[in-house]
Amino acid sequence: MSSIPSVNLQEFLSNDNKQKQKFIKEIGSAFENIGFVALSGHFLSEKLVADLYKEIKVFFNQPQELKDKYEIEGIGGQRGYTSFGKEHAKGKKEGDLKEFWHFGQYVENDKKLELEYPNNVMVEEQPNFNVIGKETYKMLEKTAKYVLRALALHLNLEETYFDAYIKNGNSILRPIHYPPITSEPKNAVRAAAHGDINLITLLMGAHGKGLQVKNHNDEWVDAIARPDQLMINVGDMLSRLTNNKLKSTIHQVVNPPKELWGTSRYSIPFFMHPISEMSLNCLDNCIDKENPKQFEDITAGEFLHERLIELGLIKE
Repeated sequence: MSSIPSVNLQEFLSNDNKQKQKFIKEIGSAFENIGFVALSGHFLSEKLVADLYKEIKVFFNQPQELKDKYEIEGIGGQRGYTSFGKEHAKGKKEGDLKEFWHFGQYVENDKKLELEYPNNVMVEEQPNFNVIGKETYKMLEKTAKYVLRALALHLNLEETYFDAYIKNGNSILRPIHYPPITSEPKNAVRAAAHGDINLITLLMGAHGKGLQVKNHNDEWVDAIARPDQLMINVGDMLSRLTNNKLKSTIHQVVNPPKELWGTSRYSIPFFMHPISEMSLNCLDNCIDKENPKQFEDITAGEFLHERLIELGLIKE
């Protein structure tokens, strides 16, 4: 498979069982074969997308000292601003050529999780920034819920298998700014080759060249979505849970050709995380003689902690 398959979530949401089964088969096959899919029919409106891009462009254009006051010490970058070059891919020393913001979960009716998760950071200078961020977060979370329901059925699980784990889950919405490149980067790219930590990632803004996916032949494939599509990929947590039946694909954001160095790139991934207690132990129905168990038992919270250390965001 040399390109990213496209699917339409409205088929899964329809009352037509044939359409629903078609969607389950298509997304299941895509996630088994390349780990990425371009999805239309989601819950984000064009206006909401445009409004969020407008807000984040204003924020990232602010003076550095203003942005710096929203970088909160001691929380591993889980909320608010993370400055340029702070994060690096697993196994890399060089920081990625990006700065970003984190919106986190808006906990409902769970005092324990309210204490576990850091509070969202409010941008005083832009009253709409947090309002639009929250609305986008909710719509992407809703989209992700139905994608996971389709995957549960593909895995011969109860349709709502993931629902209880993702309600109030530790998910993150991350607007990213890749600033213009001003000099030859020394062994650094906008985002070095990596797999995502979480269950699934929903990416806004993969509309131009830059994002690349490694297929099973070890070839880099451009992943470009239409403006109405989200790019969705399998994360390492879902790969572990399914004993690598669903593939967490290595991907990267490469630097543009030299003539485009003076341009910024923006993208907005939503990392769908479960609650920390979720077991990532390989599902019994994904283990057999041909596919022996590949991963040690671990919870989502333990796995996230390990990976944040590897990324340089928290200290051991």
